[in-house]
Amino acid sequence: MITPRSFYLPVSGHEIHLTTWGDPAAPALVLWHGLARTGRDFDTLARQFADRFHVVCPDTIGRGLSSWSAAPDADYTIPVYCRHAVELLDRLQIAGCRWVGTSMGGLIGMALAGTPETAARIERLVINDVAPRLNRTAIERIKNYVTLVPEFANMTEFESFLRTVYTPFGCLTDAEWRLMAETSMRRRDNGCISSHYDPAVMRVFAEQFLDFDMWAIFDAITCPVLALRGQNSDLVEPAVAQEMTGRGPRPRLVTIPGCGHAPALNTAEQMAVLDGFLAGD
Repeated sequence: MITPRSFYLPVSGHEIHLTTWGDPAAPALVLWHGLARTGRDFDTLARQFADRFHVVCPDTIGRGLSSWSAAPDADYTIPVYCRHAVELLDRLQIAGCRWVGTSMGGLIGMALAGTPETAARIERLVINDVAPRLNRTAIERIKNYVTLVPEFANMTEFESFLRTVYTPFGCLTDAEWRLMAETSMRRRDNGCISSHYDPAVMRVFAEQFLDFDMWAIFDAITCPVLALRGQNSDLVEPAVAQEMTGRGPRPRLVTIPGCGHAPALNTAEQMAVLDGFLAGD
């Protein structure tokens, strides 16, 4: 059994929490989570690849065990996340990496790969259920649940909430749902439980993402790209996913059955799709 390591690094005045797996001398594989999630979402995937890669799973600032920002409007943005990612790679002495990004994590990977100054840091890129243009209706749906931070009396209620909200993630085991609950919670001063993210993260998202367009960045990507789309995703429209295959890096598109936004990348079938691509096939 490969044991993960949990530690913290200073990055641009913040403290970033990391979970890492495998041999630090092995090729690097960065797994970057979605908007309201944490790096622990990738435990199953990280364990699968830890015998071949140095797997790095950060918590973005404002989430999980990383610090919150005193200037959320300035810090909770894709360009700042990209700067943090580069500094993180530098501190870990990682010159280049394979990158798997779910939703927001995919946008960070796209931005790094499509910017000349940072393109060489991304050797192979997997973007999980995200695209250069996002469905406005889906953004509104996401805003409706992430901009609220409900409180729960106990962990059973909180886990039930997560199972409902994240049903589109697909098939998770009971143990995986429990892990999600335990790594997503924080206890409030009143003793109740809520999700482990800064509410300001979601306010900034709600204000900045409606007019989202990253086609110019996407078209500039030259590294190999694998695009995953949940079969029932409302965030990535089928026509946009198909358009991606004919532009920029011309990624291979794989539709993940039984999932919406976004596949959890935790089943044998989903991990097999990543296996060959990450290996260079």
